[in-house]
Amino acid sequence: MTEPLDSNTAKAQVARFQETFARLQRAVHELIVGQDEVVDGVLTAVFAGGHVLLEGVPGIGKTMLVKTLGEALHLQKGRVQFTPDLMPADVLGTMVLEESQGHARSVRFQPGPIHTNLLLADEINRATPKTQSALLEAMQEQQVTVGGQTRALPQPFVVLATQNPVEQEGTYPLPEAQLDRFLFKLLVGYPKEHEYAAILQRTTGGAPPAVTAVASGDDVLAMRKLVRAVPVPEAAQRLAVRLVMATQPKSPYATERVDRFVQLGSSPRGAQALVLAGKVQALRGGRFAVSGDDVLAAAVPALRHRMLLNFEGLGEGLTADDLVREILERRPALESAR
Repeated sequence: MTEPLDSNTAKAQVARFQETFARLQRAVHELIVGQDEVVDGVLTAVFAGGHVLLEGVPGIGKTMLVKTLGEALHLQKGRVQFTPDLMPADVLGTMVLEESQGHARSVRFQPGPIHTNLLLADEINRATPKTQSALLEAMQEQQVTVGGQTRALPQPFVVLATQNPVEQEGTYPLPEAQLDRFLFKLLVGYPKEHEYAAILQRTTGGAPPAVTAVASGDDVLAMRKLVRAVPVPEAAQRLAVRLVMATQPKSPYATERVDRFVQLGSSPRGAQALVLAGKVQALRGGRFAVSGDDVLAAAVPALRHRMLLNFEGLGEGLTADDLVREILERRPALESAR
């Protein structure tokens, strides 16, 4: 259990969190134009201790966002281009046999690219399920097991995975168990018309703008500890639980369309994501307690990938976002139910 902070300490810590978050926003936007919701979502996940799935068409800055974030946080960065022939050892590392000048042989562990702070898993859905599953232990336990030995990953450790929502040939959709490990799924859309001028100026001129390092890995770990210390009132916790239950067919809080069109709803990890993201949202707002609004603010990115629609729902052209927003409109009923 995290010890509660006294009032003065809490105020100082909240102010520090607000300043750090705002400085990181500005640093990332030195290079990234627009995409405010995506940048905020990624930063929220980093401070909440979660991973992010970025979905969008090629060429809209997903890879650049990860690189820029690593520079702003002064973290080690790793990148894996997922392909159908990629093997788990290519990600995790492998044991190699070495021979010294005296012909003595020894086995040494050769770390893979996952041994870093910020891992970009580019086009993750192009790898086979066997390789995708290599990330599960790392994402959940912050460790990898190779050759019967378990090795802790550097801290902080964050996976930012990308996938193309349109091109499906030669891809392997992520299984539900893998999707559930991501705190958020963020949709990266096209830039707005007025943003193109700044994009072209920064990418087709001389040297690109330098990204200022405004925080370190130790800062991230300290902020994560603060996030965990934020109290969650019973009402906010109850709302998070009922929002998650409302995504589950046949639950007392499910809507008619959820019962009809959803095959699988969110797991308890959805409630954990809502609470953790709500804590970050509260700190950003200068408050040391989570409100219902803080929980609701994270509902769509935290739940959209945890709802599996059935064939009828897909045939109707529905998306998980449609159903989550419908659930959010029933907030008064969720809060007043006994």
